Amino acid sequence: MTKLICIVCPKGCHLQVDVGDTIVVTGHACNRGVEYGKNELKNPVRVITSTVRIENAIYRRIPVKTASPIPKPLIRKAMLLLDKISLAAPVEVGQIVVEDICGTGIPFVASRSMERVEKAEG
Repeated sequence: MTKLICIVCPKGCHLQVDVGDTIVVTGHACNRGVEYGKNELKNPVRVITSTVRIENAIYRRIPVKTASPIPKPLIRKAMLLLDKISLAAPVEVGQIVVEDICGTGIPFVASRSMERVEKAEG
């Protein structure tokens, strides 16, 4: 039996997942917990949120996230990908920052818009 805490909603149900001929999930308050428990053992995935450098903008970094969850074992490689990225303002929310994360077909997208700002000389 595997014990998990469901992260689908703020409730944080304590799940027990028993693997036999079928996967049986108990301790859930809703069906989303059942699905989470099964998926967490078969193929755990996460949405990644982070930031990348941006030039000519009001801030030095802009938030990005995966467009959908990626397999958990790829998180480290995906984060290393972001270290090499530098954008130039303007950037629009939803704009693709990285086209394909580690062969998954899932992109990193900008989580907010950021306008171009001209730096004052002097």
